[in-house]
Amino acid sequence: MKSKLPIPLLLAASVFALYYAANPEGGGPHDYTLRIASALLDGRLGTTEPPPSWLSEMIPAGSRYYSAFPLGSVLTMVPVALLQRGQLIGAFPGVVLAAGLGAASALFLWAISNKHQGSPRRRLILTLFPVLGTWMWANLAFGGAWHVALGVAVAAQCGALYFVLCRFDPFWAGFFFALAFGNRTEIVLLAPVFYYLLYRRVRTDLREEPGPPRWSFWPAASAFSLPPLVLGLATLAYNQARFDSPLDFGYARIPGVLEEPWYKHGIFSVHAIPNNAKEMLLTPWRRLPTFPYLVPTGFGGSIFLSSPFLIFLFRGGSKDPALTRLAWTAILALTLVLWCHGNPGGWQFSYRYAMVLLPWIFLILLENSPGTISRFELVLFVVSVAVNGYGAWLFLRTGYVKP
Repeated sequence: MKSKLPIPLLLAASVFALYYAANPEGGGPHDYTLRIASALLDGRLGTTEPPPSWLSEMIPAGSRYYSAFPLGSVLTMVPVALLQRGQLIGAFPGVVLAAGLGAASALFLWAISNKHQGSPRRRLILTLFPVLGTWMWANLAFGGAWHVALGVAVAAQCGALYFVLCRFDPFWAGFFFALAFGNRTEIVLLAPVFYYLLYRRVRTDLREEPGPPRWSFWPAASAFSLPPLVLGLATLAYNQARFDSPLDFGYARIPGVLEEPWYKHGIFSVHAIPNNAKEMLLTPWRRLPTFPYLVPTGFGGSIFLSSPFLIFLFRGGSKDPALTRLAWTAILALTLVLWCHGNPGGWQFSYRYAMVLLPWIFLILLENSPGTISRFELVLFVVSVAVNGYGAWLFLRTGYVKP
């Protein structure tokens, strides 16, 4: 066991360093959630002072300014606000948080990759692909409040899957699920998927382990449900207190947002699906007459062009076909909601909203990959990492891509 310890530690340290080095700016100005978390420590749900001009998504209501971020995102930043109150940190440490979330995701994915005990090289490639070989690298390393919330949603989904599939603990699985949907509300749609995963795990344990079972389904489901239920009720109360409606998250109240052309049919609409599908699946990079010749558009881009390793999603075979079908169900459910959002995601590398799909993409690749990595897979993995490292450099360290 001790001989295996350096691998996850080295993995986490390497991912942290690469994310931290990607962005020299620190992510400090875009600190929506930290501002509201600091106000919460004072017993207020919003700030009293007018926000600076760059925080354009703050919502004025009465004498306060609120954020459209859900309660879960704000609560996630409370420990950071406490550190700030103690003068242990200064501005919003967005890039440090991004690096930590990238490392945490890698650790959970590495632990899950042991599910089938493949070769170390295969496990490393499958673990590193989501965090370094996809659009997650550039987008999370931006380090703003939006990007950190997406990063929390990714890492927390990985944590929830770990505590269901590997070290079975329904309460901690529920805690991480609550953390995930608390930062990205659409993830609440995956509750049925997690309940079925709980049912499968309990049924498997009953069949394979001698003696009385530690968990039966209903106690496991109840333990899982407690953290999401508490957060869900608190979120409804939070919305009611701010906007006089438990279902009003405030997004449509952002000044000028409904005047933007992509929201002419509302914040969510089936009319948005064609444009979102195009941006996520088909949009190529732009060509320039001089160096660097090819650059992302800055407002979308095909996930398959940025991450060609994704073609192995469609490889036949699976060690656990039922788990693969559940992962595809999760991907399709989340994608449908994301495509209905009027705005494809604003300033981004490739399609940043699709970060929340990565834990499920990882599961499919884990289940359908052979025991060893072929040369072709290795080449596509290296290409994917190179493209996304190049994309992170273009976005975060150069002026070649401009909003």
